[in-house]
Amino acid sequence: MAVEVVVAGHICLDIIPQFPRADVDYRAVMQPGKLIFVDKPVLGTGGAVSNTGLALHKLGLATALMGKVGDDLFGRAILDIVRAHSPVLAAGMIVDPQAVSSYTVVVNPPQIDRMFLHCPGANDTFAAADVRYEELRGARLFHFGYPPLMRRFYADPGELAKMFRRVKELGLATSLDMAFPDPNSEAGRAPWPVILKQALPFVDFFLPSLDEMRFMLGIEDMRGIGRQLLEWGAKTVGLKLGEDGLYVRTADRELHAPCFQTNVVGTTGSGDCTIAGFLAGWLKGQSLEQMVTSAVAVGACNVEAADATSGIIPWDKVQARIAAGWPRLKSTVAL
Repeated sequence: MAVEVVVAGHICLDIIPQFPRADVDYRAVMQPGKLIFVDKPVLGTGGAVSNTGLALHKLGLATALMGKVGDDLFGRAILDIVRAHSPVLAAGMIVDPQAVSSYTVVVNPPQIDRMFLHCPGANDTFAAADVRYEELRGARLFHFGYPPLMRRFYADPGELAKMFRRVKELGLATSLDMAFPDPNSEAGRAPWPVILKQALPFVDFFLPSLDEMRFMLGIEDMRGIGRQLLEWGAKTVGLKLGEDGLYVRTADRELHAPCFQTNVVGTTGSGDCTIAGFLAGWLKGQSLEQMVTSAVAVGACNVEAADATSGIIPWDKVQARIAAGWPRLKSTVAL
């Protein structure tokens, strides 16, 4: 089967301790010096390459992954997890013997927003030159995720644009996701408006979170952010709103999709899976209205499991769940 979508960028090993009791207020006990008992961990891959890529694969899209790992224990674990989904998925991965594999400890207690302890590792050495452009030929879509967690893409303001320009020259549609950097880090101080102004003319779908754009652009208003990003060249802007769903803006349209009602087990990877639903809708030929609905539906499936992709079900089952009248949360977004 020919590859339809290539997902490149950040990948890591997720180590997710499981909290045994839902009736404990962990905010009260998470203090220095405290011993907190947890259950066995969930081990999975994280980052855009894994979360969005594996979600697209589970939705039934022919997907290839391009990420970088070290030749170490965590790197081998990442490749093993990817191969367990399909041996083909790991074929495009880069193994750098000189690099340390990236990992994240995901602290996700019940009823508390998740926290991350993250080592960027090999992701900091990934650059535009690492993309195997010859392997993109024949694909329809190239998705790249998390440049704020990949040093080469924020240390050089033109690196992201260089990569996307080459991809567009091959005739692919392009998609870009972001991540929230530590405000006190080099990434947090990077000139993100400059980086985005150069890259967005080559991006068809720009799909960051609202909080990321508020931080990077210094603009609070959601609609103002969407308008600014379109002026810089993005063809379609989608802002992930967490429990408020997804806001999408094009040159002549604004849409908002509230989240679907579901039993939330964990929120790791929910934004990445929302993106997978949106991109899958485009690849399946859906209208923009259908795409935003599919996006929040796949995001809702994600939160029904503790890790980033175990909750994702095949595309037809997602659409059947929507068609059966899956209830939505009440919208708090006024357009």
